Amino acid sequence: MKYIKFLGIGILFGIIMTKSEAVSWYRIQEMFRFQAFHMYGIIGSALVVGAIGVQLIKRYEIRSLQGAVIEFNDKKMSIARYLFGGIIFGLGWALSGSCPGPMYTLLGNGFTVFAIVILSAVVGTYTYGLFKDKLPH
Repeated sequence: MKYIKFLGIGILFGIIMTKSEAVSWYRIQEMFRFQAFHMYGIIGSALVVGAIGVQLIKRYEIRSLQGAVIEFNDKKMSIARYLFGGIIFGLGWALSGSCPGPMYTLLGNGFTVFAIVILSAVVGTYTYGLFKDKLPH
């Protein structure tokens, strides 16, 4: 019962993704072909809200719901790391027609083929977990 609020937030997220057409393969294709601003507007808005949120957390030392301090650790910049990760992410996005967030929304909208995409993402994440200690970070 204590996780019901997360289910509600997930349902709200799915409704917003669907109504904004962020789960539309056509909209994603338009973005990659530079034919429409729609998806860039959604992604740009998310970046602005996220940046403001991080700054508020840092400035006011906001804590998690459990009272723990929220820490932001600087990461070492590595072009190869981001290039390789971006290629893998982009290939997954291109093959599935969806990035990770909308996968669940599309499944909830009745596109059952996305169960395979979600299973593949879980297997990929598990595989990364097995090899992460051997990978350059």
